[in-house]
Parts: sequence; C-alpha cells; structure tokens
Amino acid sequence: MTSSLSSVLLKRDHMRDLRRYLVLKYIQYLVLPSSNTLITLLGLLGSLYTILILKSPSISYKSTAVFISYIAKADILVFVSIVSKMIMEPFDVKIVSAAFTTALWQNFLTANTHICCLLLTCVTFEALLISIFSVESRHIRTVKYARRTSNMIYTVVIAECIIFQMEDFQEPFGFNSQYVLLLHFCYRASSLLRSLSYSIGLSLRIINVYIYYKIFFNVSNRSRLKTK
Repeated sequence: MTSSLSSVLLKRDHMRDLRRYLVLKYIQYLVLPSSNTLITLLGLLGSLYTILILKSPSISYKSTAVFISYIAKADILVFVSIVSKMIMEPFDVKIVSAAFTTALWQNFLTANTHICCLLLTCVTFEALLISIFSVESRHIRTVKYARRTSNMIYTVVIAECIIFQMEDFQEPFGFNSQYVLLLHFCYRASSLLRSLSYSIGLSLRIINVYIYYKIFFNVSNRSRLKTK
C-alpha cells in the first residue's frame, strides 16, 4: 500500500501541481479583495502539499521553487493564528490581554498576506525575465539570490508587524513610561504603514497584471514569427 502510494506520487506531474498552487495563491492574494474561509483552507492544504512535493527528487530546485517554498511556509502564520484562536477562545485562556492577543492574531494574518504578495510579485518578475531576458538575467535568477530576497522580505514584513503590535503597548505603559518615545515612534510609523498598505497592495495587483500582459503578448509575437 505504501509503496504503491509513493510510486503514484513519483509518477505525478509535480510541476503542474506547483503551477496550480501558484494560480490558487494569485487568486487568494492578488485577485480577491479579501480572503474567505474556503480559499484560506484550500491555501493551507495546498501549502502543505507543496512543502511535501518540493522535497521530491523529481523537482528541480531552482529560484522559482525557492520563492514557492517561502510562500508555502508563510501559511504557517495562518495556521498558528487559526489554531491558537480555536484553543484560546472557547476555553477563555488569557495569557496576555485580549486586545494584545487579538492584535497578534491579526498581525500574523497581515504578515502572511504581505509576504505572499511580495513573493508572488517576485515570481512574476522572474517570469518576465525568463520570457524577455532569458540569457541576460541568468546570473541573477539563482537559488542564492532567491533565498536572499525571500529572507529580506520576511525580515521587513516581520519588522512591520512588530511595529503594528507595539501599538497595543500604548495604553499599558502610559505616558510616564521611559519607552514613551519608542512607543510614540511605533504609533506614528504604524499609522503611516497602514495608510500605505492599501496603495502598495493595489500597485502590486496592477504590476502583476501588466507583467503577465507583457509576457502573453511577447509569447504570442514569438509564435507568430515562428509560423511565418
């Protein structure tokens, strides 16, 4: 039974599955205005399956696979947020204040959304480079640069969400705290980041659509030239 299952997995076209996973993630983060429960669950299952198949020896671990693996790993934040909420709310578990916990759950989801949007845009840019500047861009389309870019995105987004989380320390510390200047800076920075998040998200959607539009017409023009 186990051997037959493993043989089926080895024979399966994993590259097609990865493309389907990317389509699901594009729909989840860059097409739908807000994620719903069904899409979120499908995304979690897809991420789990993707993490498993990326370990398959049949997968060529290139820069695109690196971006996909980091997208899949970002769903761990969604899983932690959902599971902790399911455990803490029914049993009324209070480790810290309710406002702090609610903000933490929301920041996990925010971090997941921002990380995935940026990484999906990286995949889109890589597709553009492969389509138009395949030879010229080969030196930057490497696993090393993909990992560096992904780690940098994770670091920036986590720093952003730490600033968001610091908002909930405003009331407990009050204005007599020695950390008031830091908290005031985080409050101002979070307000600015929140005001920019919508415009950045909209820009990413437009950029992704435009790039795939360019790729489509570039491939169409090439096919027309070959047929002539």
